[in-house]
Amino acid sequence: MISRRKFLKIIGLGALASAALGTYALAIEPLYRLRVKRYAFTPPAWKAGLKLRVAVLADIHACNPWMSLERIDKIVTETNALKPDIILLLGDYSSGMTIKASDVPPADWAASLAKLTAPLGRFAVLGNHDWWEDETAQLLGHGPVFGQIALEAAGVPVLENKALRIEQNGESFWLAGLGDQIAFPVRRKSGIRKLDQGTDDLSGTLAQITDDAPVLLMAHEPDIFPRVPKRVSLTLSGHTHGGQVRLFGYSPIVPSRYKNRFAYGHVVEEGRHLLVSGGLGCSIAPIRFGMPPEIVLLELG
Repeated sequence: MISRRKFLKIIGLGALASAALGTYALAIEPLYRLRVKRYAFTPPAWKAGLKLRVAVLADIHACNPWMSLERIDKIVTETNALKPDIILLLGDYSSGMTIKASDVPPADWAASLAKLTAPLGRFAVLGNHDWWEDETAQLLGHGPVFGQIALEAAGVPVLENKALRIEQNGESFWLAGLGDQIAFPVRRKSGIRKLDQGTDDLSGTLAQITDDAPVLLMAHEPDIFPRVPKRVSLTLSGHTHGGQVRLFGYSPIVPSRYKNRFAYGHVVEEGRHLLVSGGLGCSIAPIRFGMPPEIVLLELG
């Protein structure tokens, strides 16, 4: 039999370990860790000779103290130091946090993101929290939301169901940006949960593409992926934060109807490619464990 003293020692060590893990998940990983997650591959229908270095930033969730203006400035500096050809912003700039000291004003975080520099430019789409936190847009049922207004005023183009043709060293590709898929949450009514309403228009966005150049699609939520045609070389998404807690390649909670199928990383299904960023900030609760904030750097081609 185990002695009482040894039993209490085990209990004490367990309590210390739990406290240490909790402190790390609340105060270390979400606030102080930042990694560059690198991928290198050639997507389908990619043109020979088209080499593209893409930096991806997702889910900033600007608020104090978890994602302060100073921290956003640091992320911008580290992204610029990677010398990407193009920088893509995948939405959720607004807080989305229930535990916070204060919000970072949209004009401030937009001005910081406007310092991102790349030869081919930087482009943004919106996320669900950019819509949900704009009470006027929710009341009117349409935008532009204050996040879009702030980004465009700072000189960052927002692709709301738009496609642009971009040239790189004599080759070209299309950059398409999708509206948010759950911009207007429909609450329970008479016990029935209706589907959220979005501003996304996949067919209308892809209809703007007029030649056979490869297509990069920016879509905040990855749930659109089963509907994305093979014409799109690569879909880029955020939203899930990799579940914020991820152990051994598994996330207990994922804000996606597909759960871990599209939770994180490079996904290939039926020859179609999806890349889901783990994001930078936190949503709802300031917890990250096994899923440190990340800048994604893609080497395509």
